[in-house]
Amino acid sequence: MKIRLNGREADVTAENVADLVSAYNLDTGMMVVEKNGSIVHREDYRAAAVSEGDVIEIVRIVGGG
Repeated sequence: MKIRLNGREADVTAENVADLVSAYNLDTGMMVVEKNGSIVHREDYRAAAVSEGDVIEIVRIVGGG
């Protein structure tokens, strides 16, 4: 299915946000996922279904100073 991932069209097979994060081998410890304008909490990744046309932003948090 086609979604918009970080501003680009992507063809994915993920059924939920957890599958999407796993497919990209991302560390969930320091990132935020936004789906269609709403933050998805880490404990809700499995319940948050990915559907055709969804707009998903995955932002990794980087510390520094």
